[in-house]
Amino acid sequence: MKIAIIGAGNLGLSIAKGILSTNGATSMVLTKRNLSGLKEIEKYGIVTTTTDNREAVAKSDILIFAVQPGQFVKILGEVKDILTDKHVIISTITGFSIARMEEVIGPDHYIIRAMPNTAISVGKSMTCICSNEKGAKRIDLAKAIFNRMGHSMQIPEDQMQAATVICASGIAFWMRLIRATTQGAIQLGFDAKEAQELAMHTCNGAASLLIESDSHPENEIDKVTTPRGCTISGLNEMEHQGLSSSLIRGIVASFDKINEIKKG
Repeated sequence: MKIAIIGAGNLGLSIAKGILSTNGATSMVLTKRNLSGLKEIEKYGIVTTTTDNREAVAKSDILIFAVQPGQFVKILGEVKDILTDKHVIISTITGFSIARMEEVIGPDHYIIRAMPNTAISVGKSMTCICSNEKGAKRIDLAKAIFNRMGHSMQIPEDQMQAATVICASGIAFWMRLIRATTQGAIQLGFDAKEAQELAMHTCNGAASLLIESDSHPENEIDKVTTPRGCTISGLNEMEHQGLSSSLIRGIVASFDKINEIKKG
């Protein structure tokens, strides 16, 4: 695959490294206004860097845009006359709809939106993907790219806002839960480093149990709870204090806010 990443900032570089580390490209062009931060990536023999977006588009088949939202319309306008029927356009720009892209370059292109989260930097992103009608023919290609950096799921575009809350904001939500568990472990006598290690690896194990076994959380909870035991006592106290309710209310509040921002 001949891939261009337009906008090689933090997200763009993470995507590039994920693709390159799994031999997912035959060639790659990265663009950035200041190329000084791209020296390390040039160690890969198939990578070239440039400040010229048109050059990158001309040399590639798959175009991954990772620029700031305020720059996107201008950049699309600069390259639209050299887009061909071979190009697959993948946008990672938050809140930038497919309809807006089609307004600039027209609907007769393979257009895909992808929303990774910050765990893409360690190859563990949950990436949600949607497309226009023509782009549906290239969804499997987009999923193959992002599955190299975690897991991907195709969803309708009208669910992208909700997915932003669950997957992107969700990183912060899970970090807060891990932090709270860490604080609890400190109170029980562990030092801070030990406490965080215990919390984060237990969290990782819990998620892995569900991923690897295709189980349900309640099934796994049942395996570690016994009548009058310490686990059920802890779970019940957490629920009395509103654990599940607080999480759900927080998720809904985040969703309400993102829709308020969109309307504004």
